[in-house]
Amino acid sequence: MSKRETVPSVVTVTIDGKVCQGKQGQTILEIARAHDIYIPTMCYLTKVMPIASCRMCMVEVKGVEGMILSCQERAVEGAIIHTQNETLYRERQNIMKLYGVNHPLECGVCDKSGECDLQNKTLEFHVDQQPFAAKDQHRPVQDWGFVSYDPSLCIMCEKCVRVSNEITGNGALQIASGGYKSTIVNTKMDKSDMSLGESAAVCPVGALVATDFKYSSNAWELEKIPASCSHCSAACQLYYEVKNEKIYRVTNAYEFASLCGRGRFDFDFANSGVVKNQEAFGNAVKALSEADSVVFDSKITNEEALILQKLKEKLGFKLINHEARAYQKFTEAYSSISGKSLYGGTLEKIADARAIIVLGARIHDDNPQVGYHITMASKRHKARVIYMHPMEDGRMQERVTQFVKYEVGTEDGVTALLADTLLAGVALPAPIRGVLDDLDIGNLSAESNIGEEELADILSAVHGKTQRALIVGSDLYAHPRATQIAKLLALLERYAGFSVMLVPPSVNTLGVSLICTLDDTAEGKTVGYHAKADFVLSSSGEGDLDMPALNQQEGTFTSLDKRVVPTHVALPYGGFVLNDLAKALGVRQSHTVVYTAALPTEKGYHAAYFDMLPDYYDASGEAHRGYLLREQTCECRLEIEEVEELDGYDGVVVYRCDSQEVLSASIRPEEEADYIPLKGSQQFATAAKLKDGEVIEFTIDGITIKRVFRIDTSMKGTVALSPQFDMGLSAPLLSSYRFSRLKFQRVES
Repeated sequence: MSKRETVPSVVTVTIDGKVCQGKQGQTILEIARAHDIYIPTMCYLTKVMPIASCRMCMVEVKGVEGMILSCQERAVEGAIIHTQNETLYRERQNIMKLYGVNHPLECGVCDKSGECDLQNKTLEFHVDQQPFAAKDQHRPVQDWGFVSYDPSLCIMCEKCVRVSNEITGNGALQIASGGYKSTIVNTKMDKSDMSLGESAAVCPVGALVATDFKYSSNAWELEKIPASCSHCSAACQLYYEVKNEKIYRVTNAYEFASLCGRGRFDFDFANSGVVKNQEAFGNAVKALSEADSVVFDSKITNEEALILQKLKEKLGFKLINHEARAYQKFTEAYSSISGKSLYGGTLEKIADARAIIVLGARIHDDNPQVGYHITMASKRHKARVIYMHPMEDGRMQERVTQFVKYEVGTEDGVTALLADTLLAGVALPAPIRGVLDDLDIGNLSAESNIGEEELADILSAVHGKTQRALIVGSDLYAHPRATQIAKLLALLERYAGFSVMLVPPSVNTLGVSLICTLDDTAEGKTVGYHAKADFVLSSSGEGDLDMPALNQQEGTFTSLDKRVVPTHVALPYGGFVLNDLAKALGVRQSHTVVYTAALPTEKGYHAAYFDMLPDYYDASGEAHRGYLLREQTCECRLEIEEVEELDGYDGVVVYRCDSQEVLSASIRPEEEADYIPLKGSQQFATAAKLKDGEVIEFTIDGITIKRVFRIDTSMKGTVALSPQFDMGLSAPLLSSYRFSRLKFQRVES
């Protein structure tokens, strides 16, 4: 046995007379917090590497001269540690006095008052006078768009800078050192970056605040409603902070968790002012009873999905969700090789990875939380990040170590090349090895535009890395050869040691795919639940019967971490809900959340009551949110097909992808869609013979889309970006591969 293998995994220390155990490599502060022992801090933030700028966390260790910083000092076996005594108290008190030098006495109007670390610790250490002084500086307030910065309130704790660099990865905030003149600078003032909200969230004082929240309310006047974010499949923990039936802001457990810009700022989407319309309700009951198909999107709760499934079983209509159906078929094919009902990847495994491959996703927009965890892996472990996509994303440049551009439509060939490269020399079942050995590597490389040198670089990047992550995105789920792609990717989890995450496209795509028996095509009379149909139930205010928005109802989502998480009512809703319709049609439960305990246990759900679901983080940062799905064993069919001739896309191409920088309140109705830009490079403009400012129309899946073309100098190639956030009820009708050949007509502007 090697010396390395004999190192104990547990370390035992004594803190303030209490015997505490922790993992080898944990800091004194981490072990103390895990055992509910208080050590004050001002700059410490659990989710980033130790900053060690405030020195408030100093402790004494028996046999060690002087004081040490518990935030960065790893615990040593047998250490005897003191966190509280008169000497430590005086040192910490003096630090707080220095923090107070020329700090404006404006607590009465400061937005942080009532939840300010400086305010709290000034009281804790009884700083009731100021013996120090310094010549004050002129420090004007700066408007950074979504957040505002007041340098006169800044204590230079560096939390915001660390978050900008280690979590969101935008690197916008830096320190301009200059002694007492030191300040935080925004190096990307030309961009109004919503992710700066994450930096503002961790600010311990009122230096960084949300611009729209400034001077609007005192913190203690707001009621915190625990909920889960509905903007992507991460379903992040958050609080809607409410007063007088209005959401003033969104906060979160920022010490341990993060929230993207949309999650933090995009909360104005409630269906307000609705009352019960009995005539419309009667029409809805009739429409559902006569429906041949119900079309819906995945921005619903698990409970709503189960209600739709039970209505299908009772009434016999088809249940149509194109996005979730494609994902469902993809995961079923994946499971036929992996032998498990769920993929193995998690956000934590991504953050801990030493090598990461991203395939088929514009991940910065598709799921910012996944992007944040890629940043964590890059910063903490210097992870090699291979980003494979037809379009380069400049926002990922600081994290990506290798960009691999492949041709649109060739993802099955790309996946085959990856499998062949990463499974070389690995023992595989004979039929699978036979298919891989028969691949025409030269032809696949030529058609996909991935060279053998690039494949060798990928192999070199992951070689020897025991913690590998593969992130799979929405481009692949509706690909014509999605089943084959899924099976090839499952081989990498089963045989190559990859932790694979199949990122669900919407907040509850995974839940819908597990709960509902979905059909492929709609027919006959249709009812839409948040989707365009003959009769529409919608929270947008555009339907035949109003429904509540997701911040107006309680229930659960199934997140990409395979966790069932609760969300609660933040704003009142006066209309009917889906459960009312179900009761009228003979599917009877008193309340929607009664269905929480009835979610299908054969798919991994627990028979757990909604009110019993936890929703918090403990002192160590461990999430206690709902519960994890139970993984089920699936029948294996270790067979893959030969790769067919690759179908590349000649000419100019449109890629459907929403930007995370768009808020619900800024989304225009469909009749004003000509103001929404189709962004492309100069090369795209030349190939398409388009000029900047021209308005065009094109059709995807039978839906006509109008866009104004704009040249984006940061883009390259012949693929243009077309958002779909403005498509409203038509968006769920999209069913095809995210890339489309562009055939357009010019429209008079």
